[in-house]
Amino acid sequence: MTVGLAEATRRVAAIDPALARVVDQAGPIHHRKRDPDGPFGALVRAITFQQLSGRSAIAIHGRVRALVDGDFTPEALAALSDDALLGAGLSHAKVAALQDLAAKVIDGTVVLRAGARIPDDEIIERLVTVRGIGPWTAEMFLIFELRRLDVWPVDDLGVRQGFARIWPSPQIPTPKQLEPEGDRFRPYRTVLARYCWAAATMDTDVDLR
Repeated sequence: MTVGLAEATRRVAAIDPALARVVDQAGPIHHRKRDPDGPFGALVRAITFQQLSGRSAIAIHGRVRALVDGDFTPEALAALSDDALLGAGLSHAKVAALQDLAAKVIDGTVVLRAGARIPDDEIIERLVTVRGIGPWTAEMFLIFELRRLDVWPVDDLGVRQGFARIWPSPQIPTPKQLEPEGDRFRPYRTVLARYCWAAATMDTDVDLR
């Protein structure tokens, strides 16, 4: 039986009182709204937004989306010319990345079919073969678009900072140090990560001890 986010949170909070305090202070977490253009659109958006300010990224993404009349599919994107994509404001590197993404979805390297039960590790392995997609982008895709519950993004600075605040440490843990710390929260490490983010952004006056 599939466990929902609320039940996963309850189970995670029951494992450790320090995390339970953060859950109580931060309140319930919720799934973010999925991309209206589906998983492929979410990845296009992620690549487009990389290293750009919010307004610029939104404007460029809007122009890219407007190039396709109808469903925003890999085939539709692949049919666009370089000049059209560059004219929308994308860099040459991002044009190459989006074309690579479209090609790898079309040839089956990256599988984005709804309901495809591919293990998280395999999804990441496939996604990072695409230009412009690294492990962090793949993990965020798993968490927010596919809503997988056992993702543990140890390279994320906010997760590491939040972990060090929940379980006070003189130094922020390295990704290598943090990796095994998530084991006792399997198979709900996504929930742990979400509350680490919450802890990292809480007011410093909030007592988490």
